[in-house]
Amino acid sequence: MPKIKVLIVDDSAVVRQVLARDLAKDPGIEVIGAAPDPFVAREMIIKNQPDVITLDVEMPRMDGITFLKKLMAQRPIPTIVLSSLTATGSRTAIEAMSAGAVEVLCKPSAAYSIANMGIDLIARVKIAARAKVSKRAESTAPASTIAMAETTDKIWAIGASTGGVQALTDVISQFPANAPGTVIVQHMPPKFTNSFAERLNTLCKVRVKEAQDGDTVLPGHVLLAPGGYHMVMKRSGARYYVSIIDGPMVHAVKPAVDILFNSVAEVAGANAIGAILTGMGCDGAAGLLKMRHAGARTIAQDEATSVVYGMPMEAMKIGAAEKAIPLHDVVRVMAHLTMLRSIAA
Repeated sequence: MPKIKVLIVDDSAVVRQVLARDLAKDPGIEVIGAAPDPFVAREMIIKNQPDVITLDVEMPRMDGITFLKKLMAQRPIPTIVLSSLTATGSRTAIEAMSAGAVEVLCKPSAAYSIANMGIDLIARVKIAARAKVSKRAESTAPASTIAMAETTDKIWAIGASTGGVQALTDVISQFPANAPGTVIVQHMPPKFTNSFAERLNTLCKVRVKEAQDGDTVLPGHVLLAPGGYHMVMKRSGARYYVSIIDGPMVHAVKPAVDILFNSVAEVAGANAIGAILTGMGCDGAAGLLKMRHAGARTIAQDEATSVVYGMPMEAMKIGAAEKAIPLHDVVRVMAHLTMLRSIAA
């Protein structure tokens, strides 16, 4: 009987090594390759024609769910999704099954403990090899504009205007060193945003900087949109990053909160927490509503602590913010909502 040919797709070299070693212990299985991302995996599939694929979810360049959808639309192969995000009943597990995975396993949080699941994985590979998979229609929406159901790292997005310099100083100085990656628009003219970011960086536990095109959104880091330009968030695989763009003013300002919030809604969806702080006008309200509709949790600063209760008021008026929060409670509430989001996943 021919051996079951298995391709391992995982961005962790340690995980690839452990899985390959454990699967090779069974005489009926042959590991024909190990790829660090879907693009390398594609070439290996064409060349080696595996019978079964083990697939991670959070990877660079393209996430596993997007790759699985493409695979099932073009060249269906029995696939076992193996990720720390695919606990039983999680949104990612359900999405993986809907995309065509024949099995979904939860990867242990510690890489070295993956060896403990070797026997179970061997049994699942043998079952998967007998599964019948057929072509599925592929979504026509660009992959980069579709939010993943769940990511390990969450995103905080904040918008502010009049009174925002002090409000953001108060808020960011409360951030823990491991706070979620944060993107911020504060209405400011060119040159002022860099000085403001440098000042915040000296006062806070997180690293604060004026955003540059291509900057990755990382835990413990805050990116402030540069004055005179809009900032949008994008996604490449499980990596979030920002793009700094020119363009017309929105609500008579540049950068505009709505531009940022709209992009966060598209690429982060339920993995984001949005907050709109003190400011004049209505910028950010529509974008915050889009974030909420995409599954994000959202809040606004309350009237009593706002220097100008314009932007937060508009957000509350249209139902974009779930609740109004005193400034001193903003970080606590955002952290709580982030924790609830992680548990719900």
